[in-house]
Amino acid sequence: MPSVGNVVAMIDGSVYSTSVCDHAAWLSRRLDVPLVLAHVIGRRDVELLGQGENNELMQKLKEVDGHRSELLEAIGEQILADAAERALSAGAPAVHRRLRRGDLLDALAELEVDSRCIVIGKRGAAADFAKLHLGSNIERVVRASRVHVMVASRAFVPIKRFLVAYDGGPTSVKALKLISRSPVYDHLEPHILTVTNDEAEGRKALIAAEELLNWSGKVVTTVASGAPEKAIADYVENRAVDLVVMGAYGHSRVRNLLVGSTTSQMMQSCKIPIVIVR
Repeated sequence: MPSVGNVVAMIDGSVYSTSVCDHAAWLSRRLDVPLVLAHVIGRRDVELLGQGENNELMQKLKEVDGHRSELLEAIGEQILADAAERALSAGAPAVHRRLRRGDLLDALAELEVDSRCIVIGKRGAAADFAKLHLGSNIERVVRASRVHVMVASRAFVPIKRFLVAYDGGPTSVKALKLISRSPVYDHLEPHILTVTNDEAEGRKALIAAEELLNWSGKVVTTVASGAPEKAIADYVENRAVDLVVMGAYGHSRVRNLLVGSTTSQMMQSCKIPIVIVR
């Protein structure tokens, strides 16, 4: 992670919020930086169609909308308070709360200015049925964020080993360099996987990857063939990997995992947290 900043956790009260909080607290603790918990209240789903000051029904509608707005803020504050208590008990060194209104990406652009990493969940409060919830915005967030993104799994599990999906592209190279100097990965077991149908070329790539990682202990390296999303998911399951680290962009088929139509397939097949390096 970058050398300054905090960890930002985007929570919305869904079943993933607890996991997002736990993963973010884990990052915050290992980096020894503050955790910022953020809740975004989306745009109103009811638009007032008129401005007639003497229209009694319109006035009532405005009053109802005002009460709804107050309730949404109260709910948001409670979500943040509960998450803050949980994060502090999980060892986060400091926790700050941010309640925002409007579009998720607008809030993200503001919050990530001083951040090292954004943590989000795979699903939001209304799954994929609401346009402004995290689940339906997962690819939008990954594309828009200027910092690293951790996509939290359904539940937090203590992380002991991690896998780097390496394809030789600029961001996978950056991922390895990041890991080599970040305290997040200290004392974890590293695995590097490259997916290619050319075994010799894959072994050559892994040698370069090990040099970039510059790890003091043993590194498990593997070449796999086939579709990258399936190869990664199979490796994760067979080797009991707890965390996947991969670049946001690559120069091979791996690129499509995060910036193309197969994003949702990857998120579904990989049931552990994923760190997407920018």
